[in-house]
Amino acid sequence: MELRMREGHQGTGPGAITPDGCAVELYARLPVGSEPDVIAAVVPVGAHILELGCGVGRVTRPLLERGFTVTAVDESPDMLERVRGARTICSPIERLDVGETFDAVVLASFLVHTGDPEVRRGLLRTCARHVAEGGCVLIQREGGDYHINVPRERMDPAGFTVRILSAEPVGDGVNAVRAEYVFPDATWTQTFRSRPLSEEEFEEALAEAGLRVDRCLTEDGTWVRAVPEVRKERP
Repeated sequence: MELRMREGHQGTGPGAITPDGCAVELYARLPVGSEPDVIAAVVPVGAHILELGCGVGRVTRPLLERGFTVTAVDESPDMLERVRGARTICSPIERLDVGETFDAVVLASFLVHTGDPEVRRGLLRTCARHVAEGGCVLIQREGGDYHINVPRERMDPAGFTVRILSAEPVGDGVNAVRAEYVFPDATWTQTFRSRPLSEEEFEEALAEAGLRVDRCLTEDGTWVRAVPEVRKERP
């Protein structure tokens, strides 16, 4: 089944392109970052993790190697074909309901900054719906200068260059961000819509879904641990 490209998103380069403009072949090449370490530091040993937006399993694999059980979700069947060792579910995150809860729910890749507020509400409601009592939701946010420090680039030790070329306003507080990934033998681009969120806006979005920030997990504040809001019983 062919998936329709999300509005304002596009991608170029070799191989399949997902609805949000991600290139499957690109993500299969990207090295593992610090995400597994951040997650493992706050999730109990042997926990069952719901990974939302798993892609090709770049983070899934090291989580499995650390002894976690992972249910990996992505809307792209082309991405999920690359995932090994985990239970996989093909579904848009905002519409997911697997009828069970998990020790930890992971929403990485800046997905919370989607330009569509209804999609963001759906993402966070999915997180809240699937987190077990006593569990947590781990969310990756953009850095404070993500939209203003452009253009910028960095050379990855693996031998490729990542460039954020522009972040142009398209209305309603949303920017169209254009990224480029240059390898010796191939180049990919991705354009996507992203909404900067202040601390207050982020916390309001969580509260609307019945979640609250418990604490930041990294010094730069890009990773936070959220938990279900405790509801007071009526007398």
